[in-house]
Amino acid sequence: MTRRELAHWARQPVQVLVALAFPVMLLMMFGYLVGGGRGVHGDYLGYLVPGMLALTMAFGLEGTMLAVTQDLNKGVIDRFRSMPMANGAVLVGRSAADMLQSALGLAVLTGVGYALGWRAHGGPGAFLAAMGLLLLFRFAMLWIGIHLALVAGKPELVQAVQILVWPVGFLSNAFALPESMPGWLGTVVGWNPMSHTATAVRDLLGGPGGEPGHAWAAIAWPLALLAVFFPLAVRRFARLSR
Repeated sequence: MTRRELAHWARQPVQVLVALAFPVMLLMMFGYLVGGGRGVHGDYLGYLVPGMLALTMAFGLEGTMLAVTQDLNKGVIDRFRSMPMANGAVLVGRSAADMLQSALGLAVLTGVGYALGWRAHGGPGAFLAAMGLLLLFRFAMLWIGIHLALVAGKPELVQAVQILVWPVGFLSNAFALPESMPGWLGTVVGWNPMSHTATAVRDLLGGPGGEPGHAWAAIAWPLALLAVFFPLAVRRFARLSR
């Protein structure tokens, strides 16, 4: 099932390239056109790049959501379910392909950050730990997207449903410190799971805005989301043929 999804990349390279280029465009826009970073002391690029890495893990779910709903409406999943295969193989294969693309996206955005002058500090171990936290967050967001896609059921509804993910990305500390925001907004941003991931990644990579002690929340939040949405998605998928 994972090879099937990867084969789609060869037939639809533009879609993959757009998914990789979008976060690069955001990084360039906020790093050079918007710039600044309210409340950030020190190198703003050092603050922005980890935030953009976390933001990339929250966005781009529509590709997976569309693929799931298209398979549903074309009857592909019904044919798979009639074959001697594990019940969750379709969803797990799709999620594995998405995680590979997410890892590629992290590599591309990290390379662009280095080209712009950003540097990661803390050593190889800290760097790998930061990438692990980002991919864990992506995995949790991915299963939220899969569940929403199964609930929506139709490709034309995916765009409306996936907008629910946008507040997670923009109501966060990806671009500015919560302390520089109005009190109520800073509180909301502080509780955002993505904010904990971004802060933990900044701490591991030695960037401005990093605070020790956020790694536990960056692990606990995705695991809690997985504990809710993974079984919901599997249960919803199991009921499709009833």
